[in-house]
Amino acid sequence: MGKTTGFLEYARLEEAAEPAENRRGHWREFIAHLGDEMAVVQAARCMDCGIPFCSSGCPVNNVIPDFNDLVYQKDWQRALEVLQSTNNFPEFTGRVCPAPCEAACTLNINSDPVGIKSIERAIVDRGWTEGWIAPEPAAHRTGRAVAVVGSGPAGLACAQQLARVGHAVTVFEKNDRIGGLLRYGIPDFKMEKSHIDRRAQQMAAEGVEFRTGVLVGGPVDEAGALGPGVICLGKESITAGELIGGFDAIVLAGGAEAPRDLPVPGRQLAGIHFAMEFLPQQNQVVAGDRVPDQLTAAGKRVVVIGGGDTGSDCVGTSNRQGARSVTQFELLPQPPEIEDRPMTWPYWPVKLRTSSSHEEGCQRDWSVATKSFKNDGQGRVASLVAVRVEMRKDATGNMKFAEIAGSEFEIPAEMVLLAMGFVSPVASVLQSFGVETDARGNARATVDDGPRGQRAYATSVPKLFAAGDMRRGQSLVVWAIREGRQCARAVDEFLMGRSELPR
Repeated sequence: MGKTTGFLEYARLEEAAEPAENRRGHWREFIAHLGDEMAVVQAARCMDCGIPFCSSGCPVNNVIPDFNDLVYQKDWQRALEVLQSTNNFPEFTGRVCPAPCEAACTLNINSDPVGIKSIERAIVDRGWTEGWIAPEPAAHRTGRAVAVVGSGPAGLACAQQLARVGHAVTVFEKNDRIGGLLRYGIPDFKMEKSHIDRRAQQMAAEGVEFRTGVLVGGPVDEAGALGPGVICLGKESITAGELIGGFDAIVLAGGAEAPRDLPVPGRQLAGIHFAMEFLPQQNQVVAGDRVPDQLTAAGKRVVVIGGGDTGSDCVGTSNRQGARSVTQFELLPQPPEIEDRPMTWPYWPVKLRTSSSHEEGCQRDWSVATKSFKNDGQGRVASLVAVRVEMRKDATGNMKFAEIAGSEFEIPAEMVLLAMGFVSPVASVLQSFGVETDARGNARATVDDGPRGQRAYATSVPKLFAAGDMRRGQSLVVWAIREGRQCARAVDEFLMGRSELPR
């Protein structure tokens, strides 16, 4: 496996990044993939551990030791073949995946893990440069038609797999461009949208039809809204009945877009917005659209509530728009800077994570709960009142957040962005099909065939399947790709009685 002693000889090398003071001035990607020779050296660190926990830590089960070895041998084209055998879109995951594979790397027990994500990105970027990535149309058509609702990573992966085995696939997207939350949830400085456009062109050449600006389950109201914080740029609609009548199978693969709200006094004040009211507008502007009355952080004291990836994206976007200051609050306690590796490996560790957006300028604070928002006298938010909290046992013995007496404080805020996660898919889509849901509001479907003939990813409605966030709730891009691929196999088996698609 590569160089037997490579992990002893070579240190982990991170991808180079443009300095924070420079990248704040533009919306382009600022992290460069590893050069060929550097990638070869990093691949040499793969230690032939015998049991590749990295592959099990990866939701799509990338065959990581194999493509590391091929990179070390400088056989880039075969490395790309191995990588794409499990992952339809490694250029997406190579940019925005948090890399649970690296947390599971055996080298991570007592050292720095192999830079798997950087190697993955180097492989796929070279594949595009060399022209090795091309359309793979099916040799024969099955005559079966499948509708895929949603063009995020789950929908795209599912559609591509089904098209490659000969089904006629139509993807419906409620917004004006393909990509779902990849397009309108992730800022361009993390992933430029040309990567999505390039894959969409490949898929169109493979026979996938894209219908954008169409809301399934409609109708679209005058504002194009599906609820607070849910973006819908479509002007057309199609009913659930029309899809059921016009296709042999339907896959619901939309995102978990219903945001978690913060019902405290003053919530109705102007200047308080869900993250997904704020972020997509900037993506539209970067794409060249004109957005009247765009929400902007320019010159404002911004408070971001929520410490996850969406909150981090709000921080980076606010800084680029010229915010006066950016503060981020998290309800949970501050994690340790270094995880207890023997305790957590090979699972995802709890530790302090500082994103590139935090490096660009942000005041972070933990164990903070928002009590209320104060009015500036003209109906706009002027400040946020918060209190520090800690975990305590209640009368029943359960651990709950409790306020610390005397810890209340107030912070000025002309813009507040709510980035506290998402609770479920948009209910109206599932309701329009009459799909049975679970306790969290997701489509009820299992990932394996059931004992009573229930198919994997099948919902309670005949010939209707669900995958990605629509089925499992808010999750990672890499999980969406996994579910889209597995759902495609289930649909293929349903239509043809058997399937050669990978599980």
